[in-house]
Amino acid sequence: MTPSYLFTNGRILDAEAGTLHDGLDVLVNGPQIAAIGAALARSEATEVIDLDGRTLMPGLIDCHVHVVAETLDLWGNMIAPASLSALRSARVMTEALHRGFTTLRDLGGADYGLVRAVNEGLLDGPRLVICGKGLTTTGGHADLRQRTDDRPGLFSDRLGSMGLIVDGVDNVRTACRTMIKEGAHFIKVMANGGVSSPNDPIHSIQYSRDEIAAMVEEAENAGLYVAAHVYTDKAIRRCAELGVHSLEHCNLIEPETARIAAEKGCIAVPTLVAYDALALEGEALGLGASEFAKIEIVRQGGLRSLEIMRDAGLPMAFGSDLLGQLRKYHCMEFELLAKVLTPAEIIRSATIIGARLCRLDGQVGVVAEKAFADLLVVDGNPLEDIALLQDDGAHMPMIMANGRVVKSAL
Repeated sequence: MTPSYLFTNGRILDAEAGTLHDGLDVLVNGPQIAAIGAALARSEATEVIDLDGRTLMPGLIDCHVHVVAETLDLWGNMIAPASLSALRSARVMTEALHRGFTTLRDLGGADYGLVRAVNEGLLDGPRLVICGKGLTTTGGHADLRQRTDDRPGLFSDRLGSMGLIVDGVDNVRTACRTMIKEGAHFIKVMANGGVSSPNDPIHSIQYSRDEIAAMVEEAENAGLYVAAHVYTDKAIRRCAELGVHSLEHCNLIEPETARIAAEKGCIAVPTLVAYDALALEGEALGLGASEFAKIEIVRQGGLRSLEIMRDAGLPMAFGSDLLGQLRKYHCMEFELLAKVLTPAEIIRSATIIGARLCRLDGQVGVVAEKAFADLLVVDGNPLEDIALLQDDGAHMPMIMANGRVVKSAL
């Protein structure tokens, strides 16, 4: 029998408007919200959930995760057997779900098998939107080989690998087509230097214009888009001009580039918590002076980038980008965003804008008829106190994903 639930006596959060609505019931049948209205009729089999004044809001969306990075030992992730990587990924996804994240957008690593495992109910995880492997140049951000290691791209076929080394326009086209054939919802490109890779300084520009343009064309041919790992203003502007849609990180963006990106319809995904977490844990993790220097460059620009993008009208989706044991800091991103953005703006980033970037508008990130029943019950009003969302689910007595109750303490 299809499970049926009626939420009553609560306040419904409208993430788009940033308001609460009283006096409405929400009826869930199976994976969808069947009806919203006053005094809704229900069958005898319907379970009534009295919210007692609590807030009912959409499930959260994290638009930048790597579920295969269960440990910070990136080589260890890469060489692990696929079966082990899948089970580790399931643990990462379940943890996120119990923090209220009912949709995750994976930026490198997760494959179609994990998508199906969630859809078929084989693992207790959020809905998963994937790119396959992130594309990197030789020596680029996802090339983890040391300078003296001249072996060809290693382990890129493993589930635990986040990247694929590919150079040249023709090879890039083949790689994009392969990712799309294997179930990618978008293409990921490493277009700038990175913190976790050994050979590329932050300022390095990766991939030629022709290579990135080829990725954009291949993605658009399939009705998809390209997401780019970018930090510096030069790299961000270059990607926006070439038609890249999703701009990840953006810590060093400047106002003029933010305006151009907004005019071109881009969406940014800041991930401030990744760098604060590395700063807190880096010494214990054995990071050296060069890594700390790169971390500080992007960390110091984080809050300023939020102000610049907000003022330029560049939409921002919520992201975290935490690897391994650093994911315990997941909800700290709310705290950092709150230094610049209002609670309503933050919630919109983690619902409405995230849904748009996942190409799931009207299906997730909203409490609306025919949307998926991804719902959170919150003790209090997160529009007034965003801290209610940053405590690992402690203020969420009930979490529902795709019409399935995954937590209930009511």
